[in-house]
Amino acid sequence: MIKKTLIALGRPIYRTGKLVIEGINKIHFGKIKIKPGSNKLLYISLTLLMLSASGVGWWFIREIVTDLPNVNEIYNPPKMSTKIYDRSGNLLYKFYKDEDRSWVSLEKIPDYLIKATLAIEDKEFYQHRGLSVKGILKASWHNLNNGADSLRGGSTITQQLVKNVFLSGEKTWKRKIKEAILSLMVEKKLNKEEILERYFNQVAYGGETYGVNEAAIKYFGKEVDKINLAEATFLAGLPAAPSSYSPSSNNLELAYGRQKQVVEQMLLSGTIDEKSAEEITNNKMEVVVESKEIKAPHFVFYVRDYLREKLGFDNIERRGLRVVTSLDLTVQDMAQNIVSDEINKVKRLRIGNGAALVIDPKNGDILAMVGSKDYWAVDIEGKYNVTTALRQPGSSIKPINYLLALQNGKSLTTIIDDSPVTYYVRGQPPYTPQDYTGKSLGKVTLKTALASSLNIASVKTLSENGVENMINMAESMGITTWKDRSRFGLSLALGSGEVKMTELVGAYTTFSQLGDRVEVNPVLEVDNYLGERVYSKKTEKITVTEPKYAYLINQALSDDSARAPIFGTGSKLKISGKTVAVKTGTTNSLKDNWCIGWTPEIMVSAWVGNNDGTPMSWVASGISGATPIWNRIITSLLKDKKDVPWPMPTGVYQANVCGGSEYFTDGREKDIICAPTPTPTPTPGP
Repeated sequence: MIKKTLIALGRPIYRTGKLVIEGINKIHFGKIKIKPGSNKLLYISLTLLMLSASGVGWWFIREIVTDLPNVNEIYNPPKMSTKIYDRSGNLLYKFYKDEDRSWVSLEKIPDYLIKATLAIEDKEFYQHRGLSVKGILKASWHNLNNGADSLRGGSTITQQLVKNVFLSGEKTWKRKIKEAILSLMVEKKLNKEEILERYFNQVAYGGETYGVNEAAIKYFGKEVDKINLAEATFLAGLPAAPSSYSPSSNNLELAYGRQKQVVEQMLLSGTIDEKSAEEITNNKMEVVVESKEIKAPHFVFYVRDYLREKLGFDNIERRGLRVVTSLDLTVQDMAQNIVSDEINKVKRLRIGNGAALVIDPKNGDILAMVGSKDYWAVDIEGKYNVTTALRQPGSSIKPINYLLALQNGKSLTTIIDDSPVTYYVRGQPPYTPQDYTGKSLGKVTLKTALASSLNIASVKTLSENGVENMINMAESMGITTWKDRSRFGLSLALGSGEVKMTELVGAYTTFSQLGDRVEVNPVLEVDNYLGERVYSKKTEKITVTEPKYAYLINQALSDDSARAPIFGTGSKLKISGKTVAVKTGTTNSLKDNWCIGWTPEIMVSAWVGNNDGTPMSWVASGISGATPIWNRIITSLLKDKKDVPWPMPTGVYQANVCGGSEYFTDGREKDIICAPTPTPTPTPGP
């Protein structure tokens, strides 16, 4: 009758009692041992007895049981930091939300760290099944004498794991009962090694640092498998009160005191000898708290967005990814310093900001991304990343127009009349393009028109090519920002269509790689928190044009004499002893100034201007603005390297015409009508 009545009180009470008794099976209470096979009445009676002693009624158990978390969540990985590295393994930044953690397998945790932790936290770990009877009795005595405001847990390693995974930090009887029940359940789900592994990866070690591996990195600058015995005893003492003991609290004496307690407990348990104990306690180790800094910030946040939008990784701040990027931190630091230095030199020209992008054109790898002269500068909105922003390219867009002209049958020696012209379009004001100097050069070769960046000649060329065809060509080269074609007219030849620097350098890999382009790429590989490779970069080349046409563009833009009429000879566009194609660009509004140049092995783009669109001084040009930045960066990258000119592709040959040598395709030299050579001028140009 009693048995039926107790069962009728509710199955949750019965199930809980059964779970508790099974969980503490084989635990010794002095001379008493609870053995398997106890009947249901014993389960229920002992459960009610325990609840009554705690002053909690059967109805409270129903509330606890029905409100228990799903124990299978113990298998879910915790929140872990995603780490961003440069191509050489230098840490750039960690993305995490509240908890900075990295997963480590139990096999990589030194045995002496495990022993130190068990000595101070849970000596009976391998004997109990989730609950320590001695610990519970001590805690109960404390709680009875001190009241609810000072509840103590007598927690085992398993209980600490449960508290961190499932429960809040509130000190209430309800939470402690849940903790006990869940601990018994976890011990049925996991073996001791699995519990230890999750414990070491789950618990707090001070501040935002969670998990023993991240603690070792933060406090000792090394991963946990590299720490020594002394460092292990230090780390083992932190989880008991991480906010008090951790070095982040700026009270190392408390931490050293706690370390001494760990060593004493290891001595008592026989897991350390006296000599080692004395060495540890008498010699305080150096603890250096890792600073939370970010390197190459514009690039790092670009990578974060790339991971989400291009590669489909969500929850970056908790997935524990290891991301190896394309960045070369040495190149990045060099480029950043050059941008900052050069911008400081041209403040008089009302230039407030600068940017630079360095890529490997063979595979699209971004080696450096300088989004502004100073990421932290509030006055210029330094966090604004110019390399990914929409800006007008000015004359730096002209190679696309002339590539189309070459494909349409023109040659480098084709004559273009740079004389003034006005275009009339119904419903629009007359359009009269002007050269940068205000003076036209008359009849010039296509090569001179491109290299000297003559505006009138460029607009006339686009008039023949067709605006739609130029947009098609640009899109085939990777430009995605000219979607609304109705916005564009002949001024597109002079850079009225906004582009992103990241897309423009990708487009110009078409020239660097003789007809094949590659997408710019910031990520080489991604591993998940278990070290499994989940992404590897694959370079895909897209054929845009025939090698011969790209070769002719490179010849025009690497010929110092061809740009002499506007830029003079020996300007900063010429890199002594190196074959480098280069193009500048300045917008008519003087809001943007560019310089982009390349070899078969490197590409550098530079920009100067003002983030808010404030015009620069009229004397700011391709030579005085972005070019000094470009020159210094590419000169540094090419230093001590052999010159690598482009190999002449099939279908291209040299012929002597008009008193000089020029490159042609398909016998086009027969159609040459020699143009007068313009007089060189040292005047800076676009």
